Amino acid sequence: MRFLTQFLLVVSVVLVAGCSSGDWRDASREPAGIAPNPAVEQEAVIEAYAADAFGWRGWFAVHTWLAVKPASAAEYTVYEVVGWGVEHGRPALRVYQTKTPDRYWYGAKPEKLLSVKGPQAAEIIPRIKKLSSAYPWANQYKVLPGPNSNTFPAWIGLQIPELGLKLPFSAYGSGYADNDQ
Repeated sequence: MRFLTQFLLVVSVVLVAGCSSGDWRDASREPAGIAPNPAVEQEAVIEAYAADAFGWRGWFAVHTWLAVKPASAAEYTVYEVVGWGVEHGRPALRVYQTKTPDRYWYGAKPEKLLSVKGPQAAEIIPRIKKLSSAYPWANQYKVLPGPNSNTFPAWIGLQIPELGLKLPFSAYGSGYADNDQ
């Protein structure tokens, strides 16, 4: 019995220590340096990124987003779903311009899941833009089962199969995109 008590105490301490991931306001949002520089790359570009979710959720799940840059564009357009502010009327799907679409996700370095360049990207980018306006859950967010940050890229991948976007198993909520089929 004493061993079980000590074991549970150790497990509890480890879990509590692992859950204290610091303040999100202090977490890095610096560029990871894995996206083509739009000042140098003149071809059209589509990229998908994944980074560990913030805090203890990162042990199990990733946050994913898409970035597109038309040929000769000075910035990327990023399509990203976030939950904060949805309860106050903000959209879950956020679309913004940036030169650095590969920023750390609140301390977690992103990994590139997909990179498409040139004529294929140029052909697909207008479709992504148009589809983003038709995204069925643009104003909804629910961690589980979704729709969440992983649902939008998965939904785009279902609408444009030739994009070849494959999300990792830890992209919880990506399966929710099947609900629109």
